[in-house]
Amino acid sequence: MEKVCKYKNGTIAYGMEGNGPVVMLIHGFGEDASIWNNQVQYLQSNYTVITPFIPGTGKSTLLQSENNNSIEIKDYAIALHAIVEAENITSLVMLGHSLGGYITLAFAEIYPSLLKGFGLVHSTAFADSEEKKANRLKGIRIMQDYGAFAFIKTTIPNLFGANFKAAFPEKVDLLIAQANTFNTTACQQYYEAMRIRPDRTNVLKNAACPVLFIIGTEDIAAPMNDVLQQSHLPDCSYVHILENVGHMGMLEATNQVNEYIQAFLKSVYY
Repeated sequence: MEKVCKYKNGTIAYGMEGNGPVVMLIHGFGEDASIWNNQVQYLQSNYTVITPFIPGTGKSTLLQSENNNSIEIKDYAIALHAIVEAENITSLVMLGHSLGGYITLAFAEIYPSLLKGFGLVHSTAFADSEEKKANRLKGIRIMQDYGAFAFIKTTIPNLFGANFKAAFPEKVDLLIAQANTFNTTACQQYYEAMRIRPDRTNVLKNAACPVLFIIGTEDIAAPMNDVLQQSHLPDCSYVHILENVGHMGMLEATNQVNEYIQAFLKSVYY
């Protein structure tokens, strides 16, 4: 079921399926809530699965900066909290992919008492390196000159592991085609928010709930060694490594990711 709730002068759109304890799945950059479709189908018989469109994607209103300040990752987390309020949710598990993981960490920092658990799916608590910050600025300039689609279509193939890319080029092409609908201003805003985000390893250290890590051995965007360094920081971690998988385990290793998420939810809720 597609739903919307009010937030400031706009709306947040989200999917909501199933019944039971709540899990919210946050999509990343260059994708929308449909990236989680396989997981929604798998989980909805036992859980209420909420899949927001982050502000600026789909029917979710682009966030407007105040006093010329840049939009930050925490602003997306605060916006998604509007769904929690609208649905009268008192506890949930939040899992985020890539940019969605950054938002999840910010949510855990601001609203820790709401979370029964949270997880990083191909994501990291580290801030961008100086090199990556420079690459973000280049990306913003390319999007300014040529539009978001021209930029995203060059980056998407690099997100997949070699085996999947060779076996399923049509699935890579489908993700690229979907990117043609994305708003350039929103995509530039996401890139700037990612560029300036702080290190949030303290959120992992201070986590009062279990934390899930799903890692791909061929992930360039959230390298395995970086994430493994973080996985020991929470008191309780669940760590799963996907062999020969890049940054897109939800598509590349659907069955494994489904099982890992369900096992995490069972451990947290039951």
